[in-house]
Amino acid sequence: MKKPNLILAGGDFLLAALIPALVGMFLAMLSGRSMPTSFSHGLGQSLVFGLTVVFSTYFAELYRGDRRFRWKETCVRILIAGLMAFLILLLFYAVTPQSQWLPGQLVLVLAGVGLAQLLWHYRYPILLRFPWISQNVMVLGTGARAREVAGLIDSEQNPFVFKGYIHPENVVDESTEESVCCKMEKLKELIRRNQVKKLVLALTERRGVLPVGDILWCKLHGVEVIDSVTFYEKVTGKLKLEDITPSWFIFSDGFCVTRYVLWQKRVFSILLSGVGILLALPIFPLVALLIKLESPGPVFFCQERVGFGGRVFRTYKFRTMRQDAEQETGAVWAQSNDPRITRVGRFLRKSRIDEIPQLFNVFKGDMSFVGPRPERPEFVAMLTRKIPYYGSRHAVKPGLTGWAQVRYPYGASVEDALEKLRYDLYYIKNYSPFLDIVIVLETVKVVLFARGSR
Repeated sequence: MKKPNLILAGGDFLLAALIPALVGMFLAMLSGRSMPTSFSHGLGQSLVFGLTVVFSTYFAELYRGDRRFRWKETCVRILIAGLMAFLILLLFYAVTPQSQWLPGQLVLVLAGVGLAQLLWHYRYPILLRFPWISQNVMVLGTGARAREVAGLIDSEQNPFVFKGYIHPENVVDESTEESVCCKMEKLKELIRRNQVKKLVLALTERRGVLPVGDILWCKLHGVEVIDSVTFYEKVTGKLKLEDITPSWFIFSDGFCVTRYVLWQKRVFSILLSGVGILLALPIFPLVALLIKLESPGPVFFCQERVGFGGRVFRTYKFRTMRQDAEQETGAVWAQSNDPRITRVGRFLRKSRIDEIPQLFNVFKGDMSFVGPRPERPEFVAMLTRKIPYYGSRHAVKPGLTGWAQVRYPYGASVEDALEKLRYDLYYIKNYSPFLDIVIVLETVKVVLFARGSR
């Protein structure tokens, strides 16, 4: 979780804990009476109310660090979050009447929280520049890779502050003359003066150029020294495959696919897929009837996919295309407004209902609930030839959903496959149960907002 998101969510929680008491005091001042007891929340009630507000705000996508919403869109999303929180709290108060608020009081409190959130979300980026939150960054290098690092700092919502380039030689690169650019002999002075916390190595060639002594001094004086690939990973949540070498894979942290990790993912997958199958079974007859009424052919569509270790298995989906969809073209990616997709199939794809039968693949063990999406053997053979490290995604079982699916839309080209691979390898490198939970929650948002389907 990025620091800006944690700060934003923490501020929302504090506002949700304080606003009820402030609204109660305001009503007491207007009426000339004492504050109603319902506004004097205990610790447990404040915790429930605050978590509900944060949960609803999360599903309204106001904690997305990769997007900066305009004022009007922020207002709409806060309104949606307030409505969601209202419905959740009404349900909670229905089963716990001792902590009940009247609907009118709840609307008033949530309106106050929404107004406070609007001001907080609009102004909180100022906090990211405070010394105790921000991290001053200098970049060693002045070439294209160094400029990319500086661009990341400026384009992403993050707590980093760019303090300039450092040229490893005694010649200043003209391409960075508009920025703060210093020579290597001034490094120690600038590190102290600018209170630099992070030094990013962005040199295309390090042999005979890397100033080992100065970098060691930085390391011993509290400055974090990382390469540009690792910095790119931290900021974007994906790997920059073009700059990665085999030695980086070998010596970097992560990529620890142990038996314990695989067992942990298997238990998680069995639990979620079992619950999913039980909840989805009642809609199977209805979906089957709609598919059969629109077009002739089977209800289910079986297809070979490549799984763990490169093993081929068969996946199951509700059929969304004509039965003869690939009779003339062979294996091709689905395109936007693909004419092969039926009207019922288009709805099934938008709502992701067509993926439900894959829960049986997860329960059987061919797939995990979370992991890289399985690809067809024809595409795997082609992409392995064109994209380096593509076969590395088969180090874990493929998933019904994954980091690439919640961070990137549907892919239908080699370029899209490369972009998704960046996210898939990031997931394998940084796997944790918490990351799986985040992906599941993000998947719910993707389904609710019908993002990325074709």
